[in-house]
Amino acid sequence: MSLSKEEDTAVEMERVSSSDLDAEKAHATEHAERLSELADPDAGKSPEERAAIDRKLMRKVDLWLIPWLCLLYLLSFLDRSNIGNARLAGMEEDLDMGGHDYNNALTIFFISYALAEPITNVLLKRLTPRVFFTSIILLWGLIMTLMGLVTNYAGLLACRWFLGLAEAGLFPGVNYYLSCWYKRSELGMRAAVFFSAAALAGSFGGLLAAAIAQMEGVGGKAGWAWIFIIEGLATMFVGCFCWWMVFDWPATARFLTEEDRLRLRRRLAADNQSSTAEEYDKRHVIAALKDWKCWGYAFIYMGNLCPLYAFSLFLPTILAGMGYQGTHAQLLSVPPYAVAATCTIAVGWIADRTRQRGLCNMVTATVAAVGFCMLLGTQNPTIQYAGTFLGAAGIYPTIPNTLSWASNNIEGIYKRGVIIGIVVGWGNLNGVVSSNIYIKGEKPKYYTGHGTVLAYLVVCLLGGTIFMYTMLRAENKRRLSGKRDNMHAGKSADDIWVAGDNRPDFIYTL
Repeated sequence: MSLSKEEDTAVEMERVSSSDLDAEKAHATEHAERLSELADPDAGKSPEERAAIDRKLMRKVDLWLIPWLCLLYLLSFLDRSNIGNARLAGMEEDLDMGGHDYNNALTIFFISYALAEPITNVLLKRLTPRVFFTSIILLWGLIMTLMGLVTNYAGLLACRWFLGLAEAGLFPGVNYYLSCWYKRSELGMRAAVFFSAAALAGSFGGLLAAAIAQMEGVGGKAGWAWIFIIEGLATMFVGCFCWWMVFDWPATARFLTEEDRLRLRRRLAADNQSSTAEEYDKRHVIAALKDWKCWGYAFIYMGNLCPLYAFSLFLPTILAGMGYQGTHAQLLSVPPYAVAATCTIAVGWIADRTRQRGLCNMVTATVAAVGFCMLLGTQNPTIQYAGTFLGAAGIYPTIPNTLSWASNNIEGIYKRGVIIGIVVGWGNLNGVVSSNIYIKGEKPKYYTGHGTVLAYLVVCLLGGTIFMYTMLRAENKRRLSGKRDNMHAGKSADDIWVAGDNRPDFIYTL
């Protein structure tokens, strides 16, 4: 977001301190900010003083952003996956479901979810994060509540379809949103903490479902219906506060001082990251669609998402196949998710420190593959249960790590938003596959389910990561050796700006 040469430091400070609306309009007319054109509020301070100020600033940003976003995603994942707990509580019998009806109810969610995701980040930019996140959270909370009131299979399908539409914007939106606040080397840990809420949702969801299911018969409703109703109402309650808890962009954050807003934008500009809105230009969309990395990360991410949803939606079913039933199966699902949450945060920390996101993906994919080999290769319940721990420990960390990797290597707010939307949308479309691979007739072996997940892990996640790592490493060598210095010779500054990360001074994160 570059400032015009006529703007001096005073104008810059005045614009930063103006109203949210005026600041948004001003930013929307600019391109990527340049460090040299942003006033330095810490001029004259020593490096030690600057470092202390920076640490204090980022602690403030972390405390305002991360806990709230984690809560929102915990509710999102809880609401989409609690159908597995409702199944154990008798939903299928009450709604007269048989055959592949349960699988179809899972599938229809992912179809609408995947169709809506590619456009959600553009909507987020148009509506601002505060409006966008508040709207979708209230909407999906209402739909979840209505799911508890359905009396037939058709009503369940309708609710699952609209739930997919409403939830589609949260995950890609938050990953895109975080990339507008943090440097590339800081994004992985924050994204990992955010996504660990999904694992906590699985752990917390099992405990909550076991408790709520005891409300069987209260108000004439079944226990599974109360799971949907109570969790939906809780989501709407939290959504009511979202308007005050979500802040649009660094330049308009009300919890920061004028100087802190400028410091935040300067640190992002120094990292070659766009910090806020940029002018919409269809060339960004075209550049995103033509970028091979978009499709490479989409291939990797599909290797993430099919195993993720297979695990989260069918873990209670897998445990039931081992001989555990009802509340016992609900409670046994808790420990693997606790391990997943811990590993997700640990891998995020390691990836940020080493900046080796590709290698982290290779390790976690291998761990997950070993876990599913254990599920596939034996009928011993103890070994199978141990396999669920390895599966969870390998699958969950790869989600935020892959998206952080993609965000690190895509420059330009709109281009990044479009690519993240495509990657997440395509990945979630593979939820259609995961919804249909655990077949009731194969209980308890589930060869099709475990085998399909293993294939996704090895071919897409591990194979795709190795390919991406190799290609990016080779391109970095060409840029560092000067072989790409003339790649934009003769082009205008505007054309080079549109190129985003496709310029010789941009070095990819491996």
